[in-house]
Amino acid sequence: MPYTQSRTETINVRGLSYCVRHWGSPDAPTVFFLHGWMDSSPTFQFVVDALKQSWHIIAPDWRGYGASQWLARPYWFHDYYADLDCLQEHYSGDKPVRIVGHSMGANIASMYAGVRPERVAQLAMLDFIGMKLEADIDAPAAMAKWINAIREQPTPRIYADHAALARRLMLANPRLDIKKATFLSHVVSRMRPDGQVEMACDPWHRIPSPIPYRIEDSKATWRKIEAPVLMLVADKGYVYDRLGNDPDEYRDRIGSFTNVQVVTITDAGHNVQHDQPEQVASALEAFLHRD
Repeated sequence: MPYTQSRTETINVRGLSYCVRHWGSPDAPTVFFLHGWMDSSPTFQFVVDALKQSWHIIAPDWRGYGASQWLARPYWFHDYYADLDCLQEHYSGDKPVRIVGHSMGANIASMYAGVRPERVAQLAMLDFIGMKLEADIDAPAAMAKWINAIREQPTPRIYADHAALARRLMLANPRLDIKKATFLSHVVSRMRPDGQVEMACDPWHRIPSPIPYRIEDSKATWRKIEAPVLMLVADKGYVYDRLGNDPDEYRDRIGSFTNVQVVTITDAGHNVQHDQPEQVASALEAFLHRD
């Protein structure tokens, strides 16, 4: 079966060149698909192919990812909230939007939905419910680590060709078959001048944050979300890896959402959109309402 064709456009978002990918007719109900860390918009191709209904999917490459502008310097995470605010205003105006976010994309979307509850109609979060708890939060140490890290230019991981990258993707995720890995090796990478290949992600994203993650801040924001929330949890993903041995913390985080339903995606790792796109698409279409 051929892949559903997408189209891209470039728009200005807060002074940066942003690549935005579209699938489906502009006349169909709109859903924003937000990719995760060290990824880009084509990651949702398999889910799009599995959708049974007609949707207009809008999937940006975040700043520093894919074909959007790279900063070649440290990134400030809060910029993503402001970028999303501009993106949804550009495409939806004052109308509340449906958002599907994977990992970092779910992090951005869920925080945005708490800060701008009137702008989000529905929210689906793919294998994310906050970061792992740190035993001891050492703010000065985190700042020192960041200062040390930015003294040198980070370098990307380089692969001889797309086939080598495909093998690396399959090593990282054994559930990927060769067809999917080959596809991803081409669409989430870019060719270097010397003919070698690198992931289409600014290596500056690998610099650790100078600000420690505090789950209480996330919980406080999640409590302000008014939209219905769908939580898709991979049975072998990051949510269970981080919280599987702490059921009280898991329940507390789920309880931070006023209106939430949890669906387990079986035989899937963190990249549920690759491992079980049919399950993900089915759950999304059972949840998302249509205009």
